[in-house]
Amino acid sequence: MLLNGSQIILECLLEQGVDTVFGYPGGAVLNIYDALYDYSDRITHILTSHEQNAGHAADGYSRTTGKTGVVIATSGPGATNLVTAIATANMDSIPMVAITGNVGTSLLGLDSFQEVDITGITMPITKHNYIVKDVKDLADIIREAFFIANDGRKGPVLIDIPKDITAAKCEYEPKPLQGHSSSVKDSEIEEAVKVISSAEKPFIFAGGGVVLANAEAQLAEFAELIDAPVSLSLMGMASFDNESPRYTGMLGMHGTKTSAQALINSDVIVVLGSRFSDRVTCNTSSFCNNIKNAKVVHIEIDPAEFDKNVPADVHVQGDVKLVLTEIIKKLKDKPEIKHHEWMAQIAEWKKTYPLKQVGMNEESVLPQYVLETLADITNRDAIITTEVGQHQMWAAEYFPFKNPKSLATSGGLGTMGYGLGAAIGAKVGNPDKTVVNIAGDGSFYMNMTELSTLAKYQMPVIELVFNNTVLGMVRQWQRLFYNCHFSQTTLEKPTDFEMLAKAFGIEAVTITKKSEVREKLEYAVSCGKPVLINCIIDKDVNVLPMVPAGASVAEPILDIAIDC
Repeated sequence: MLLNGSQIILECLLEQGVDTVFGYPGGAVLNIYDALYDYSDRITHILTSHEQNAGHAADGYSRTTGKTGVVIATSGPGATNLVTAIATANMDSIPMVAITGNVGTSLLGLDSFQEVDITGITMPITKHNYIVKDVKDLADIIREAFFIANDGRKGPVLIDIPKDITAAKCEYEPKPLQGHSSSVKDSEIEEAVKVISSAEKPFIFAGGGVVLANAEAQLAEFAELIDAPVSLSLMGMASFDNESPRYTGMLGMHGTKTSAQALINSDVIVVLGSRFSDRVTCNTSSFCNNIKNAKVVHIEIDPAEFDKNVPADVHVQGDVKLVLTEIIKKLKDKPEIKHHEWMAQIAEWKKTYPLKQVGMNEESVLPQYVLETLADITNRDAIITTEVGQHQMWAAEYFPFKNPKSLATSGGLGTMGYGLGAAIGAKVGNPDKTVVNIAGDGSFYMNMTELSTLAKYQMPVIELVFNNTVLGMVRQWQRLFYNCHFSQTTLEKPTDFEMLAKAFGIEAVTITKKSEVREKLEYAVSCGKPVLINCIIDKDVNVLPMVPAGASVAEPILDIAIDC
């Protein structure tokens, strides 16, 4: 059938199973938005207040549904506003397709109004990108973009489409979806099984690859089968029940002392879908020295990650779910594996080094209490998104995740301003779930305009702001390592958060003492409306444990006694 480029775009999105897109219109994408008008019964469009947040919404939608997120932006500043969102998705391997408009093909390269080389700009932060110069290529490029975004190590793909291409016509023919193939070498599986079977003190470290592969059930079965403790990276946080006796907490800069002890005392370390980032290893040299007596089995879909940061004894390349399924099959044929003394030691360390915050008095509002109360009210069944800073680490430490895909946070890029857009995407993708964005006031000032999006759609998202009037994480570093020189980290803006929220059209409540926490959280969860919770906390509540820059992961700071 004869269609114009804009219609072809939407037909291809439907082919790929897309029913929701996020975006912001502009001149270069007017043809696409005109076509969207006619497709509104099949494709829902969510209009945000800023293109960056539309990108974060597509990202949050993807992380919490497992689908490919789609975002649309116009040319020039609309396209460049997507850059941070694309980079965020790229660092965390999130499948997303960004569609940008551009000036007509005859105007390319002439510094035309709102023209920018977005493919050149985004080349380092996408798996692949395209500029479409012939409408006949459009359908196949879109199909290929979705395939690449989800093939192997996932990630974002950008398609830049000049305005005349969106208006040009050609024949369109639907095509079936292209499947993804995945395989693993049996020799690598056998080698991994041999090493794992020999372990007396096994330790499992799981990362975002478990989440992306939907391998949560396999991880749980594997941990039981080899009778091992489990630590998670921030990206792997919702892949294992945080209330399991096997769970030791995060590993790394803000990881638990128990995880560090388990790591350095283990004899076999099984790494699942993690790239050993610097936030995990801290000082890489000392990290490698700490594990020199252990054998490392690294299971990873991207072979470029093998030995990049930490050398491994066994490499198994492949999708984590497929690899674990094969390993489990072979382990079931072997005698039962039990490590009673090792697991008893893990339990003892957990008792000795608990995560605990202490307030100045009985009415102090502590993030630990707020998050544990939120978990209790929601039966741990909420989807949590976060901004970046102290509150992000508190969410990872104190909200006991149990469900797959229940956390969306910017791990690799560390993007302040990510969370509220991600919460919008998460709620659109999971309308029956309670969605809460955990924010600090610093991040909130970066994206608070999206409260208007919550109001527009009457989207019952909870914006929980830990308001300490400072840039808390940077202030914590300044306290420890910069002689308490709190340079430009004291905000103390005279903004009335409740009035602000009401001006945007949503409800707001303020928490100033512990006795108010449960009642106001219960209201926000049950009211069925978007709510801002302004939770006042002390500016010197810190994130602990903390491994200083250059220190060993085995030597976290457990208490800060510096008085400024």
